[in-house]
Amino acid sequence: MSYGILGDLSPLTKNPLINAFLAVLYIVVVASVMFYGTKNAPRVESVIIPIAMISLFTLSAAVMGYLFLSQPLQLYLDGKKKEAVNLFLQTLAIFAGITAFTLILLFSGVLFY
Repeated sequence: MSYGILGDLSPLTKNPLINAFLAVLYIVVVASVMFYGTKNAPRVESVIIPIAMISLFTLSAAVMGYLFLSQPLQLYLDGKKKEAVNLFLQTLAIFAGITAFTLILLFSGVLFY
């Protein structure tokens, strides 16, 4: 059995709920750093800002790809195609549900102070 880059400490499981919540946790951390970090950062106009944003976008795509696809891909390569597709779709559905719930809270005004 292969354990990936993190060895047997890999946080990914075959539990779609945990995988979806890890994706949400990543988004919360990145959004919090962006929101609160800009409050203390000096206002600078530089080419570094768009470079940093594109780099963050690329990093986020890689992290989310890892969170959503690494276990399903491993299952698929192990010949468990149906289980791989089910894990991916369940993770995606749970993440979509969390996203929809967050948007409903946002647009209903519940999340405003």
